Amino acid sequence: MIGFYGKKAGAILSSLVLATSMLFAGCGGDDEQAAHKIEVKAMKVLCQDAPISYSYPGQLKGTDDVEVHSRVSGSVMEKYFKGGDEVQAGAPLYRIDSRQYESAVIEAESNLHKSEADLRKAKDELARDEMLFADKAISEQAVFNQREEVSANQAIVESQRAAVQKARENLDDTIVYAPMSGRLSVDDVAVGTYATAGSTKLVSIGSLDPIYAQFSVSETEYLNILAKAMEEGTLEQGDAQGPPPVNITLSNGSVYPLKGKITAADRSFNDNSGSLTIKALFSNPYAVLLPGMFVRVNILDIVANNAILVPQRSVQQLLEESFVLVVGDDGKSVSKKVVLGEKVGSYYIVKSGLTKDDTVIVDGLTNLQSGKDLNVTMVTADEMGFSLKESTDVVNKS
Repeated sequence: MIGFYGKKAGAILSSLVLATSMLFAGCGGDDEQAAHKIEVKAMKVLCQDAPISYSYPGQLKGTDDVEVHSRVSGSVMEKYFKGGDEVQAGAPLYRIDSRQYESAVIEAESNLHKSEADLRKAKDELARDEMLFADKAISEQAVFNQREEVSANQAIVESQRAAVQKARENLDDTIVYAPMSGRLSVDDVAVGTYATAGSTKLVSIGSLDPIYAQFSVSETEYLNILAKAMEEGTLEQGDAQGPPPVNITLSNGSVYPLKGKITAADRSFNDNSGSLTIKALFSNPYAVLLPGMFVRVNILDIVANNAILVPQRSVQQLLEESFVLVVGDDGKSVSKKVVLGEKVGSYYIVKSGLTKDDTVIVDGLTNLQSGKDLNVTMVTADEMGFSLKESTDVVNKS
């Protein structure tokens, strides 16, 4: 009897040990499975109207930049301004040595007087010959020859009058006047410099108000910039209000307070760079903007309607292609190839590859691959510090 009960107790004990080991084995498997899940943070993609910011490096150009040259050659005798002065159109700038031109006027006038005297003499002789011919005292040929003499002297007089006019103009041109109103450059020549007519740059002058910002855009960007005006039918020939407004950021990071407008574009794209040169006109009433300044030109009021947006940090690049890891329906990571558009603040516009229902992984992407089990924590854009606004940090994006 004892052996029977002993065997029965042993069997019961063995069953309890086996059940206990199976219980602990089951608990350990759940912990191990949970341990293999990768911790990530994710958020729904945004689907909304997005302001697109096009920004380009540019340079300021004067609306009328003119190099001032002398029309006559000679040494600079006087200068009537200081470099950087504002001058009005017609203001005297330089005086060129005029002595040789004064002598030329005297000589030309003397030659004119002589030729006029010769003409008067020839006319008097013609009148006398015509009277003699009427009395049959001289031949018709003699009268004809005298008439030719008068015509020749008349031509000489006209030529000498032109020479006098030219000499006087040269004398007048020894004073060099401002061809327009504007500010003079500081690289003007000094008194004593020999100026060669039409060659030596004496000074340059330009208008500061208004002023141009010149920049270049690609063909796609050009069409995107004009898309709104095209859709609304406001882009008519010569209509400067069609393109969107622009502003400029100066080299110190400050934004110029007055907006500008696109007023001119090159007639064709550059064959080498594939870019189009554009000019935007800005009012410059206080002469804050100066030609030669480097600025960043920002195109305003462009909106992508119902755009799908993903954070830039969620995008991975591989062999010139872009991918985004999303949370699949089974809780695993899924890689999706996307086609990206413009940057909008912390985001990219996604042209294709995602839908508005996708949940993208924004944190925990290091070494994460497609098909991995995920432990997902949903976050918001504010929690991650994402924004649709451009950073105000001054960076070189060229």
